[in-house]
Amino acid sequence: MTRPMPEKSLGVALIGTGFMGKCHAMAWRTVAATFGGAHPRLEVLCELPEEKAQAFAAQFGFARGTSDWQAACTDPAVDVVSITAPNGLHRPMAEAALKAGKHVWLEKPMALTLADAQAMADLAAAHPGQVTILGYNYLRSPAFQRAVQFVKAGEIGQPMAFRGVYDEDYSADPSLPWSWRMTREAGGLGALGDLGCHLVSQMTALMGPVAEITALTHISVPMRPSPQGPKPVENEDSALALIKFESGAQGSFATSRVARGRKCRLQWEVHGTDGTLIFDQENMNELWLHRKGEAGFTRHLTGPDQPDFAAFCPAPGHNFGFNEQKVIEARDLLSAIAGGPACGPDFVQGLVIEKIIHAMAASQGRPVKP
Repeated sequence: MTRPMPEKSLGVALIGTGFMGKCHAMAWRTVAATFGGAHPRLEVLCELPEEKAQAFAAQFGFARGTSDWQAACTDPAVDVVSITAPNGLHRPMAEAALKAGKHVWLEKPMALTLADAQAMADLAAAHPGQVTILGYNYLRSPAFQRAVQFVKAGEIGQPMAFRGVYDEDYSADPSLPWSWRMTREAGGLGALGDLGCHLVSQMTALMGPVAEITALTHISVPMRPSPQGPKPVENEDSALALIKFESGAQGSFATSRVARGRKCRLQWEVHGTDGTLIFDQENMNELWLHRKGEAGFTRHLTGPDQPDFAAFCPAPGHNFGFNEQKVIEARDLLSAIAGGPACGPDFVQGLVIEKIIHAMAASQGRPVKP
């Protein structure tokens, strides 16, 4: 599907220069070369301190750097604000950008609390001319997009069950120092907010709305070392959940940031009445499909027959990457601004994901509705 792209160059502000900040910068520099349209103007980069902002502005190709995020959000040369700052700043930054008339590209999780996410969704709904999009980049994988097509086309019949896991091991070492990410005040949810929300975004895209959740969470390392002495970990290291979908299907869900050996195990299966789909992000260029009557599974390698792959490479089996997903995300945002299809999850759709992960955190073994 050909999407419209802006004919006029849009000005961009980027807040944050960490892992995702660099991903956004590369996406902004690449999106027009990949999908056409006017090249975005990289106007202002925001980081602390000022010297770091200036250095990264030069490295990333932005016209200027600043340590003042409020100024970046209201800059008259800026049309779109990319926000990759720590979780606790998501709401004030996004709200400032929306109130200044800007479009917003915000990394997940959407906010620290459900109340914050609700307020952000309400504000976005009150500004219908401004596009919002949340950084659920795994939805943009060509293999995942093809999986959604398979489900919608009835290739596996009626989906009956979902099994999903998202595990990493970045917090598995008990000697890992305490950080703001392990607090409710600055980090919000733990494994659910960092990892589990990605799995929820894919789960609901494949299975539809969630009706009921029964979940448990666990803090595996209750205290972490710090220069001031041991400090408590306030948010979950792992979570398990049983899911009932509105369709009548059922599901299981697990996420952990302390799973030794796992690096990006975003893995799921969808069992249907006529077949099964399997995907694992650690092998993101493979989608496995079983149809009724077949002896086993067929491996579908990423290639130009899958959505958006050909824009990057014309040859099948040449592999797709993490950063390319962010380029597609930037394309979807720009296309929506240019009058193309709505891009998602926007803030209103992102609130649904937030309700699910916060319901999991609140359940503690009781059935709850998101």
